[in-house]
Amino acid sequence: MRAGGAVAAAALLLPLVSAGPSATAEQPTSGALQHGFAAAAAQYGVPQSVLLGVSYLQSRWDAHGGAASVTGGYGPMHLTDARSALAEAPHHSHGTEDPRGDDARAALEITEAALPKASELPARLRTLDRAAALSGISAEQLRDNAAANVRGGAALLADAQKKLGRPLSRNAADWYGAVAHFSGADDTATATTYANDVFDVIRSGESRTTDSGQRVALAADPGASPDPAQVARLGLRTADAKKTECPRTVACEWIPAPYEEFGEGDYGNHDLADRPVSQTVKFIVIHDTEGSWDTTLKLVQDPAYVSWQYTLRSSDGHIAQHVPLKDVAWHAGNWYVNAKSVGLEHEGFLVSPDAWYTEAMYRTSARLVRYLSQRYDVPLDRQHILGHDNVPGTTKATIAGMHTDPGPYWDWAHYFQLLGRPFTPTAGPRSDVVTIRPDYVRNQPVYTGCAKAGEACAPHGSGAVRLHTAPAEDAPLVKDIGLRPGGQDSTTGVNDTGARASTGQQYAVADRQGDWTAIWYLGQQAWFLNPRKQPTAVPARGRVLTPKAGASEIPVYGRAYPEAAAYPAGVPVQAISPLPYKLLAGQRYVVGDRVPGEYLYATTFDTSGHRVVRGNEAYYEIQFGHRVAFVKASDVRVLP
Repeated sequence: MRAGGAVAAAALLLPLVSAGPSATAEQPTSGALQHGFAAAAAQYGVPQSVLLGVSYLQSRWDAHGGAASVTGGYGPMHLTDARSALAEAPHHSHGTEDPRGDDARAALEITEAALPKASELPARLRTLDRAAALSGISAEQLRDNAAANVRGGAALLADAQKKLGRPLSRNAADWYGAVAHFSGADDTATATTYANDVFDVIRSGESRTTDSGQRVALAADPGASPDPAQVARLGLRTADAKKTECPRTVACEWIPAPYEEFGEGDYGNHDLADRPVSQTVKFIVIHDTEGSWDTTLKLVQDPAYVSWQYTLRSSDGHIAQHVPLKDVAWHAGNWYVNAKSVGLEHEGFLVSPDAWYTEAMYRTSARLVRYLSQRYDVPLDRQHILGHDNVPGTTKATIAGMHTDPGPYWDWAHYFQLLGRPFTPTAGPRSDVVTIRPDYVRNQPVYTGCAKAGEACAPHGSGAVRLHTAPAEDAPLVKDIGLRPGGQDSTTGVNDTGARASTGQQYAVADRQGDWTAIWYLGQQAWFLNPRKQPTAVPARGRVLTPKAGASEIPVYGRAYPEAAAYPAGVPVQAISPLPYKLLAGQRYVVGDRVPGEYLYATTFDTSGHRVVRGNEAYYEIQFGHRVAFVKASDVRVLP
């Protein structure tokens, strides 16, 4: 939405973003949940493997302290109760970031709007009431008590099996249709993908300790081979997937973002291009929507809004594609990154730590990213698979307005396990490089501002570690002069990335003292607690760079633009604007790609004047702070 034209769209935040864990949620003994699955399976005649497999795909058996998911789902079975929804401003209305991030065009002015509540909720968001009616268990118990929640889920599965005219068989394969129905999907492909994932879990088996200390195991049943034709009896629609660019292992639907002109030379909401012929794709950017699925789809179909390539639904992992991969979407707030990236929006809310993502969405997202990685030769590492919060500001003026999603509660360690690239040690214990990797569940730093400024967020696992000026927990946090030019300390705010290192990011070691490790970060030493018994980083190997001999400091950039001499006539020269940070002599930073200076000139609806400008000046991408950055190759020397 822009000044001069408001867009009416239904917004549905599910659940209330201020909701935290329930005060009445139980703290059971470590074997109680496993017993609960066995008892519920016996009571309702559902094979225990089916009940465990469905629950794993919904929640990985976590109870989240009784708090709701992003789609209003509760407990291990993710029973949904989304009646208490709020109307809120959508994701790109937050902050001052220009999603396009191109100095050659006037900034997109994304303004908040009063958005009405949705009048009705789909059945997939009202399963808790149905479970209560079937089981006789109160809605409160279904929300707060994990064992009751499992019984409610078993009642739903048994009811679906009966309605499909199938027996309450002990054979897991006979329950394929009921499992597909449990997903809540309204199309055949998504329901099938969901059921296939559940049966993959059943065949391979799983075991883990949950967020409440419960040890749960599902024994492998490699012989579980259901008949997918059971889904046909559900009577679901067939989604339009003709133009989608997705792997066969996910369910994709084509819901296009409009490319339209709407007066005074303005157009939206993306640019036509010819990637990878015109430009290579180097990055995949992970976002969260800060709004519901329905709201997000309405917004991306508005020509005056912004765009991204894919949206992923939390409840069942369904994927909608909006922009062809060859074209450039406006999503990252940095034009250089936009021109060379694919954007994935995940249904969720950064400031609601327990508004959790389902395993179904994590899995389909990982399969989509693997597909994109193979298609464009994008390395599966954290210098190429970026969060929106890792994208750098383009200039000094834009740093403070850059977005901070998906935030400290996105589980990068689990995500990269699903990608097939877990973060493991690759060097000896005294390595010069470390990969950040805390234990997600145990690592619970205090964050503030989820509900109210300065107020502590609900305790929750996190993939990020906090960085101090000295090896002590009471030492001040390191400063980010880009976020705070006045030199103030960073804060514990959930949106403050100034003193935060995230899982998978790699940094050069500056020092070690006891249980503390120092890394080079934003031009300074930054200390984090890294005890041997519970390490928050693992040793790694990789190339690092430092200023060339004789240079006391070198500039750092938020984009890799070509030198002025490279621009042809008719294409305005783009300033090579350094960020306020300095990379000082003696400091070292982990090296990513070496790339040529490059700029996509695309400011008109008519694409005949679009140009890709490439220069002779080369750059290195580096992990400089929480966000990546670029330095000129001519300014540095690279070391093993």
